[in-house]
Amino acid sequence: MCTAAVYQTRDFYFGRTLDYGYSYGEGVTVTPRNYPFHFRYMGDMGRHYGMIGIAHIAQGYPLYYDGTNERGLAAAGLNFVGNACYRQPMAGRENIATFELIPWLLGRCATVKECRENLRRINLVGIPFHDRLPEAKLHWMIADKNEVITLESVAEGIKVYDNPVGVLTNDPPFPELMFQLNNYMHLSPKQPQNLFAKGLNLTAYSRGMGGIGLPGDLSSQSRFVRAAFVKMNSVSGDSEDESVSQFFHILGSVEQQNGCCELEEGGYEKTLYTSCCNADRGIYYYTSYGNRQITGVDMYREDVEGRELCHYPLIGEEQIRMQN
Repeated sequence: MCTAAVYQTRDFYFGRTLDYGYSYGEGVTVTPRNYPFHFRYMGDMGRHYGMIGIAHIAQGYPLYYDGTNERGLAAAGLNFVGNACYRQPMAGRENIATFELIPWLLGRCATVKECRENLRRINLVGIPFHDRLPEAKLHWMIADKNEVITLESVAEGIKVYDNPVGVLTNDPPFPELMFQLNNYMHLSPKQPQNLFAKGLNLTAYSRGMGGIGLPGDLSSQSRFVRAAFVKMNSVSGDSEDESVSQFFHILGSVEQQNGCCELEEGGYEKTLYTSCCNADRGIYYYTSYGNRQITGVDMYREDVEGRELCHYPLIGEEQIRMQN
């Protein structure tokens, strides 16, 4: 279970939480412009846009969970187990394995508009990367500073939706997530007015009562509503520090604590990492469950003209700064 969001101040920010029961050893990964991508059905992509994001490296290949390219286009894959439907390779289509989608888009597209054109020809193929990495059932949020879309491959085919709130969680399909917002149109950051009944002297006895009814559970629909409300009402300065801090506060509203979501196979789901990427500057920030201090990796401090991946494992140990 995960949540992704965008945020705009002076710069454009994109990030997500990864909520899961265990880690695959993922880390911040810079893929330079000349790293050769070998696609299962579409041949090779030698030179492409450089990109940065969180990936698990398998057999030298970056399996991106989320990423941003040097043109400011960003994408993230989120679990969509109950509705994702992929197909076998099809003649006359651009057949892309689901684990290839993020590098395929970020490597060749500069904008969401270009993504839309490429997605008209796509066929998402459901195959595992190898026999020890199961096929991921996902849908995706894709964004730049001008627009946000949600991509889903369901039984009816490929669906591309405008995403006016700039938030995505998990199942159900995106139109149902958006429909849920109708149930919360009364929420407001302002104090409520007494509309209950004439003649009753009702009083707003606490600050924040305009948000009464905002769901607080960990289900995907509730996280979608909560993240959308917090994100769309967020206020911050436009400096880098203020913007990044506010973005982590937005996603902090939906983080999962260890012990609150028990898994059928044992253990608990928790927020393994939270990320915030300045898509304009190529700086990827993150916190992990065990390390609340914000850590950053700057794509342009690496050799973006190179051929080798640059991988930084997530720092999992808490870093506490003593003040005295």
